[in-house]
Formats: sequence, C-alpha cells, structure tokens
Amino acid sequence: MVLVTGAAGHLGAALVRELVDRGERVRAFVLPGDDVSSLKGLPIEVMCGNVLECTGLRSAFTGVQTVYHLAGIISILPGPDPVMRQVNVAGTENVAHQARQSGVRRMVYVSSIHALARPPEGTPITEGVPFDPHSAAGEYDQTKAEASLAVLAEAARGLDAVIICPTGIIGPYYRGGGSPMNRQLRTWMNPGLHFTVDGQFDFVDVRDVARAMVLAAERGRSGETYIVRGERVSVTRLAELVGRAAGHRAATIRVPMGLARAAAFFGPLHARLWRRPPAFTSYALETLVSNSDISGEKAERELGFSPRPMEATIRDTVRWFDENPARPRGLGWLYDLRAGILLRRQGSHA
Repeated sequence: MVLVTGAAGHLGAALVRELVDRGERVRAFVLPGDDVSSLKGLPIEVMCGNVLECTGLRSAFTGVQTVYHLAGIISILPGPDPVMRQVNVAGTENVAHQARQSGVRRMVYVSSIHALARPPEGTPITEGVPFDPHSAAGEYDQTKAEASLAVLAEAARGLDAVIICPTGIIGPYYRGGGSPMNRQLRTWMNPGLHFTVDGQFDFVDVRDVARAMVLAAERGRSGETYIVRGERVSVTRLAELVGRAAGHRAATIRVPMGLARAAAFFGPLHARLWRRPPAFTSYALETLVSNSDISGEKAERELGFSPRPMEATIRDTVRWFDENPARPRGLGWLYDLRAGILLRRQGSHA
C-alpha cells in the first residue's frame, strides 16, 4: 500500500495517476471537505484526515510501505502565516515521525527549490546548496526549509527518507488551477494584449515531478536530496507558447521591473478585497529575477530522470484548460446550483 498525503492538490492528483498507472494500491489522504474531483474515477482508497492530528495519521499508515508527503500550503503573499507554518512544518514533522514509528520502507518528501539557500547569479544551484531558512525570500520558503531539515533529522534517527526539490510546477490535470503561474497560463489563453515582466525561471511539468517522485522511491539514496528541474524559460516566451497552443498569436508588452514592483505592492490588498489569489506579488517578482541556473544532473544520473519539452507541457495544459473551463469567479455558487439541478434531473430519468 502507498500513502499519498495532499492527494487532492495539483501534484497529488498527478502522482496518484502515475501510481495507479503503475499498478500500485493507493491510499489518498485528504482534508475533510477537500475538492477531490481531480481523483474522480480512479481506483483508490480515499481517507480523510489532517496531518496535524496524530491519531488519524496512525490509522492512515496502517499497512503502508511507501509514503509520499505532499500535504502543504503554498502562498506568494508576504508576511507571517501561522496556519501555513503549522501545516508545512509541524505537519511534516508529524508525518516523518509517524513514518519512522510505522517502519515504512521509504518516505519521499516534496520540498521546494526555494527551500535551498540562494547562491549569487553565476553560481549553479545544486544539491550541495543547503536548506537555509535564513535566506528565504518569504514565509513559504522558510517553512519548506524548516520542514526539510525536520525530515533530515528523522532520517538521522533511522527513517529511510528521500527529498525532492522541484522548480516551478505547471501542467494539466487539476481542476483547481494549481500554482499562480498555472492560473496565469489560463489567462494567456485569451486573445488580446497581455502584460509580462522581464524575468525568467525554471518550470517543470507536474507529471514529470510525479514521475521523479516514483523514481526517487525506487532508486534514490536514503537521506539524499534531488533537484527536479524542467526548462528555464522567460515569462514572455511562456505567454507566446500559450498563445500558439491556443490558436492565436500572443500580443505582449513587457512591463519594466521597477513599475511591476510598484504595482506588486497592491497585490496583497487586491487579494484580501476580492478574496482571490493575486496575479503577482513582490515575492513572485523576486523569484523571476533570482538565480535560476539550476542543475538537474544528480537526478538525471542517479534516478534516470529527464523532463519533457516545454512545448509539450504547454500544449497539454492548454488542451486540459479547454476541456475543463474555469468557473467565473464570484458566480461559483450559481454554477454549483445549476450543476446540482442537472444532476437531479439526470437521476430522475435514470
């Protein structure tokens, strides 16, 4: 039996699909009330619980040989976030401790490239760069660094654990939209003029990260960290690829970084007023101008991992978005009501 925490998320849904395709028995651990539509139709066991509640975790580990720990909160907003800290750090400590106590064969933890220290431009980022909560650009980075160190501490006590550090995750197969950049991809599908910034980063397909996790479980060395990268690409290039896949030529205007930083100041306020994730923040802009010379040589050599071309990722993502249109924000309740009425009508005629 394989346990996947955070199975209802973007990466979780992709990993569950990968495991099912490989013939694994999967137990998906999700929060009560989570939207599990991305897992619909898959032959899996769904168990509700919380990584902050140890009693439920003990039950989830019954009969488990391998655990993939993905449960966490992602945020690009500035400032402290006590809930994110509890889930990302304390939740990971709970899972790692229970994994060791249960005697699982292996635990694979998904950290982040942002959990590593930030070497200056011109210095490649490799697994030799340590996890460093003190060089974090935001609260999310800091919590992932602390959680990674907690997993390594349990590994020193006997837990067979492997950590992977993905770069920016994008890709299909998630109805909730996924990362802020994934939501931006959907926006670029619309014809018209789009604003971009003069920045770049390394982005990796969510399906490739899922495959890398399975490879880490099979081939990774205990106590080791593996960077999972995709392709370094500019924001403007991404917008152009999306436009081409959507069947139109993207018209973009690059906003000077200084102006973008000034506008980003209002991102958190916009998020609070409209109760929706901001398109960008100062944290996101910092990422796009930071050192993105990221090495994936270790994962290639030891795990046999290689990413797919970015064009393929964008093409499949646009196709997925076409087939799964987003609900208009603010009217979600109306669409839910309409869907419920249609389902009841279908049931009455069954």
